[in-house]
Amino acid sequence: MQESKGIKVNTELTPKEMELPSDYADRLGLIYAKESSDVDKKSKGQFFTPLAIAKFMASMSTCQSEAVSILDPGCGTGVLSISLAEHFKSINPELKNIRLVAYETDVKLIKYSQLTLAYLKEWLSQHNIKFEYILHITDFVLDNRDALDAFTNLFGKKLDSFDYIISNPPYFKLPKNDEKTKAAKGVVNGHANIYSIFMAIAAQLLKTNGELIFITPRSFSSGSYFQVFRNNFFKKVDIIQAHLFHSRKDTFSRDKVLQETIIMKCQPKTQGTNRNEILVTSSSGTRDLDNLETLTLPSNLVIEYDSADKIVFLPTTQREREIVELFRTWNGSLNKYNIQISTGPVVAHRAWDYIQEQPQNESSEIVPLFWLHNVSKMELTWPIEKPNKGQYIKSEQKSRSILIENKNYLLLRRFSSKDDKSRLIAAPYFSNAITANFIGVENKLNYIYRPKGHLDRAEIIGLGALLNSTLFDQFFRIINGNVNVSATELRFMPLPPHEQIIEIGKQLILGNSFDNTTINNLIIASFELETIY
Repeated sequence: MQESKGIKVNTELTPKEMELPSDYADRLGLIYAKESSDVDKKSKGQFFTPLAIAKFMASMSTCQSEAVSILDPGCGTGVLSISLAEHFKSINPELKNIRLVAYETDVKLIKYSQLTLAYLKEWLSQHNIKFEYILHITDFVLDNRDALDAFTNLFGKKLDSFDYIISNPPYFKLPKNDEKTKAAKGVVNGHANIYSIFMAIAAQLLKTNGELIFITPRSFSSGSYFQVFRNNFFKKVDIIQAHLFHSRKDTFSRDKVLQETIIMKCQPKTQGTNRNEILVTSSSGTRDLDNLETLTLPSNLVIEYDSADKIVFLPTTQREREIVELFRTWNGSLNKYNIQISTGPVVAHRAWDYIQEQPQNESSEIVPLFWLHNVSKMELTWPIEKPNKGQYIKSEQKSRSILIENKNYLLLRRFSSKDDKSRLIAAPYFSNAITANFIGVENKLNYIYRPKGHLDRAEIIGLGALLNSTLFDQFFRIINGNVNVSATELRFMPLPPHEQIIEIGKQLILGNSFDNTTINNLIIASFELETIY
């Protein structure tokens, strides 16, 4: 702080000599971040874009026009739209006018947004570029509900449209009764994550030859929660380029966010046809953004346009591409083989009255209760004493609704921890292990079974081997950016022929060896692969 004629001036908020507007925006973002608690930022789903990523996202764009319009739906301190304006200035000597429409609802942030955009205006004027901007202090989704209506209403209102839309939208789930969820009911389903609504609106507000560049979580790429969104979004736009980060920690490291993110550049579909190719780039994090790994893929390999799911497959190497191509040749699935997957019905905090650390002499029957920590690759270890993880549960009339019949199952972890090398961790359970009629399966486990029937030993061992293999783990990572294993995704995951699954099980049983090296070697031989490592 310095004083001038009795007036205090905060020099921290003043642009430095020759400071680029993007550097200024980034610096003010850091100042704001110090003023805000992690809890406050998380509640708003607010994670500021690091400058290196902002500049990289801007560099994905092209510009040849004299006048351009930009939309920044959640601008923060404006680092994304400012980086984009700087990029246009550097690549397009013909540029004369930039119009920006920006949104920001955090009242504490507005003063910083106003400072950075005013400085950008001054900086651009020095380069003979006119800059006009509107900063809306209103909700982007509710302000643009007409764009959401346009998905289902062919004769909706005429919408403002933009040449470029760039955004790092907020990330958080909305309750079903939220006004924004209701506004987007034709575009998303269930407990929608707000970032998908931002993307849906942006797709409607893009001009015919416009460019949409978003950084978001990868969670939209698969799963039932985002199925409606994917169907709507990919009717409107094509992916031109997708960029993935191999490190979960690096992208938003200063906000301590462990999030698998994707940067996508999209353009409107041309006469309803799909683009032929998609460029997939990747980097470890932000430090190697100038040394990208690149892979050009057929668009129908990345997105199954003909399917109802529209899952997005994102291989980043030739090896991963071959894995996707292999899985695409399989027509099997759990459903087709009359096999089901469900989530364990024992929710611990609701079932404490029935859960016991040790079996006790009571009139009630006491049966095993399996938790996530009981399951490791191809091995179910029980009992394992652990605080507040009772290994037994009462089997009586009142608890019967949360128990399952004692028969053969494959138990699968629903979540992987940061220490797990694999996302998919499954162990067989055979009914002859105990004499009880029922068993308990805790809610952090999925269980695979045959309804009104019986999974035989070879089926369970074969299916368990596949799910525990490096091959299936790699495929799951290609389609899923989450650490949780959704029953829905497993239900429709492509599987090889049923006879082949049984044969893999028989060979493992015959060899009486179930370690991961043995499994991987058998998978390589069964599918005639060169390697899966």
